Amino acid sequence: MSQRMTIDQILDKKRRDQKITMLTAYDYPLARLLDEAGVDIVLVGDSLANVVLGLETTREVGINEMIHHAKAVNRGVKKAMLVGDMPFSAYQIHPQEAVKNARRFVEEAGCQAVKLEWFDQCLDVTRDILRAGIPVMGHVGLTPQTVDQLDGFKVQGKDARSARELIQHARDLEKAGCFSLVLECIPDRIAQTITQELSIPTIGIGAGVHCDGQVLVTYDLLGLSERFHPKFVKEYVDLKPVILQAIQQYKKEVLQSEFPDGAHSFTMKKEEWEKLKQRGHTPQGGV
Repeated sequence: MSQRMTIDQILDKKRRDQKITMLTAYDYPLARLLDEAGVDIVLVGDSLANVVLGLETTREVGINEMIHHAKAVNRGVKKAMLVGDMPFSAYQIHPQEAVKNARRFVEEAGCQAVKLEWFDQCLDVTRDILRAGIPVMGHVGLTPQTVDQLDGFKVQGKDARSARELIQHARDLEKAGCFSLVLECIPDRIAQTITQELSIPTIGIGAGVHCDGQVLVTYDLLGLSERFHPKFVKEYVDLKPVILQAIQQYKKEVLQSEFPDGAHSFTMKKEEWEKLKQRGHTPQGGV
């Protein structure tokens, strides 16, 4: 196995003012493509709930599903850093189980770190996981797991009071020991302020260009997501019509007996076929 991107290398990218790229993966084929493309960090995101499992919210995906998919992603990642997204039930319902569940991402699934969204006990849980020797990526701003407490999927930190809270959360997570921080759906000036103040890298999603890196849900990038597309999503290619056309062409050829043709079928030697015919084992109408 090739050497994977390390936390020190991620930190060094910030020191050298080199942008960091992060994308999500949920299976082996997609993970291989991201790794081949040279993405720095592959996140096994809890967006798995929406874009792969068809669930309504990320709160509905559990630790077992996340570990299952993280194992598959791990098999496809050779060079990128692999981070596991802790699902809501794995650390927010019963914070005392957070360390046990974080260990599963590392020991069972081969992740190098876990990601936690901000919540009331976030700092305590973060410290507990770090004491267990597991690196933590923080996440502030819009936190989908607790969106019901944020008055919906809206930009966070738009007024001075809430902006100060976000900045303080970021400071506290750095002080607690996080090696990086996702900033989601916050004004670009606030993201720039946090990025300039912290010594750890910031990874933006809907947080402007001044973050140290960027992350998107890969299915959004590829045009394969059916859910609402926030303003920050850029669709680099629309694969849905391409895939749909291929499937429709396959169906047409099967219905018209055009597939499989000779190029996609197997044959047997004529003398073996004759032996079979002599025993009466031939298709109806066979020659």
